Amino acid sequence: MADMVATPLAAGLAQLESHLISELGADGVSTLIGTVVNPAGLIHAKTIPLRRMAAFADPGLGASPVWHVFAIDQIGIVTGESIGVVGDERIRIDLDGLRILGDGFAWAPASFFHQDGSPDPYCSRGVLSRIQARLAEAGIEALIGHEMEFVLVGPDGQPLTSHLWAQYGLAGILEYEGFVREVSDTASASGVAIEQFHPEYGANQFEISLAPREPVAAADQLILLRIIVGRAARRYGMRVSLSPVPFAGSVGSGAHQHFSLARGASPLFAGGEGPAGMTAEGASAVAGVLAGLRQAQGVLCGSILSGLRMQPGHWSGAYTCWGTENREAAIRFLSAGPGNPCGGNVEVKVIDPSANPYLASAAILGLALDGIDRALAVPEQLTVDPSTLSQTQRDEAGVGLLTQSQSEAINALDRSSLVRGLLGNAVVDAVVAVRRYEHDNYGDLSPDELAAKFRLAWSV
Repeated sequence: MADMVATPLAAGLAQLESHLISELGADGVSTLIGTVVNPAGLIHAKTIPLRRMAAFADPGLGASPVWHVFAIDQIGIVTGESIGVVGDERIRIDLDGLRILGDGFAWAPASFFHQDGSPDPYCSRGVLSRIQARLAEAGIEALIGHEMEFVLVGPDGQPLTSHLWAQYGLAGILEYEGFVREVSDTASASGVAIEQFHPEYGANQFEISLAPREPVAAADQLILLRIIVGRAARRYGMRVSLSPVPFAGSVGSGAHQHFSLARGASPLFAGGEGPAGMTAEGASAVAGVLAGLRQAQGVLCGSILSGLRMQPGHWSGAYTCWGTENREAAIRFLSAGPGNPCGGNVEVKVIDPSANPYLASAAILGLALDGIDRALAVPEQLTVDPSTLSQTQRDEAGVGLLTQSQSEAINALDRSSLVRGLLGNAVVDAVVAVRRYEHDNYGDLSPDELAAKFRLAWSV
């Protein structure tokens, strides 16, 4: 048998990985974590000793296809004709996204591939990568800035005392100053760009806003931040609830996404002659997102708890309209100016933490691109709180309410040829399957029972 000869590419990768392992080892790293996110919004992981990093990158580590359909109750697996116990996929880490967590750990985002190296259509990170590539082919650059809202709870999910808590109050920061400092320090050391970190409206609720990045990198950054926040909370005897409604009747948590679009150096949401200074393409992008919200709701906020949050008066974006700085609109527009250093951008408020952030970004950007491709006309913006209008006035303005019914949201997603065309049938089928499982098994529970059962379902 002839001697095997390494190709120049393989030899170069091996040299790079060997150098990286040496550097990480010198920084005290001994264990590498790779994560993927499934259609139910659950973060799954594998860990390896640092010396096996090359194998984790290529060919990857094995995982059953059922990883795509694990349910939020920690026991359910939604198998069917397309996904079952037969087969094996490969999880590959992206070394470009590798970051040091501290305490001997490093982390990298990962994607699913078939054993032959072809992309797995169920992979949410792969879906977003394809949407990002489609935008690039159209000559459009997208940036996304994520917000992370969460509630600190006890190790068993029980509420913490909140005697000193006030909405956006300084007492909240001082009460948890060790936790706040550790999150900020670790995020900075890990390359996570926090723009602001503050107490929120609900008791023991915080919000962290992240600097905008390209779509895949932005979602990766959010997952890394969730890991950082979860580890810090544990050090202080707490846990982090990423439920859309941690406690029934209280303020829910969102996972809003801000996005901007540009052609070269020309932003689409500023410097134009359209509404609020948008260009014609920027206005069409907003129109595309608005037109597809009902069909995409199952991806953006389709969990068994999401409907409890989707209510007027909760800044959840329950109304199907857009408006400049209108926090009750599903789409809030932020104009370029001295007070907005990131420039003109759009905030999609309906997204909550139960959503897979890769799929949510893919849906939003895909709808925006669809609006541009079809040159959709954006409706007139709403400059008041929609709840102050009469039903007749809202009807005349074309303003409706997004459904609070999980089954209605999932059925609309299932029937949507638009969203299926953007994300792929495999992903849509998986989202519909895991969400219908939630409804079929837990749809008869009361709000209090739902909140208690799934308070830590999305926690890390």
